[in-house]
Amino acid sequence: MSKPRAAISWSGGKDSCAALTRARSSLDIVAMLTMFDEEAARSRSHGLRPEVLAAHADRLGLRQVVGRCTWNTYDREFSTALATLAADGITHVVFGDILFNEHREWAERMCKPHGLVAVEPLFGSSTLALFEEWIASGGEASIVTARCEFFDETWLGRPLRSELLTEFERLGVDPCGERGEYHTVVTDSPLFTSPIRLTNNGHVQRSGCWALDVMVSDAQRS
Repeated sequence: MSKPRAAISWSGGKDSCAALTRARSSLDIVAMLTMFDEEAARSRSHGLRPEVLAAHADRLGLRQVVGRCTWNTYDREFSTALATLAADGITHVVFGDILFNEHREWAERMCKPHGLVAVEPLFGSSTLALFEEWIASGGEASIVTARCEFFDETWLGRPLRSELLTEFERLGVDPCGERGEYHTVVTDSPLFTSPIRLTNNGHVQRSGCWALDVMVSDAQRS
């Protein structure tokens, strides 16, 4: 029996990668959906360059579907992108939400008009268990945004390692950053055909967060 065709809402971070890992046994995931700013220069959720998301799609063998929006037009443009997925015969969309009911309800509300099923494979899980599961999986991810309330700029670029848990606890940070304390970019996964090598291109402070600019290394462009 064939699996339902699905897409994943892809931020480029560890949670979307973990959701993909969990969902692929029951779904045929063929596409990834990422929302960008109006110029398609940065992803809306994690501030990543298009080349980084394209590298993810390449290594996962997924078709990219991209939406462009302001924060005010996010829902409308996300809905337009969902319509594109539905027209391609996709019936399910995977999300990486973990804790908050309003996030799951938003996903379900956005999918319903298009006849799509929102799938939340991580929802309700312990964030500590998910962090430990990520480390045990052999996946690699580094911090690309860090909320100034909890972190200074030296946290940018740090790879996720088990020893960070002690620091997170001391700082009052959720293990998976579920209150927006930090976001990551995935650079390797058992699902990838090869790792992604990134170079740092400086950082900025905006909207109460430190943000790291990462680029795909020149060696991988050639």
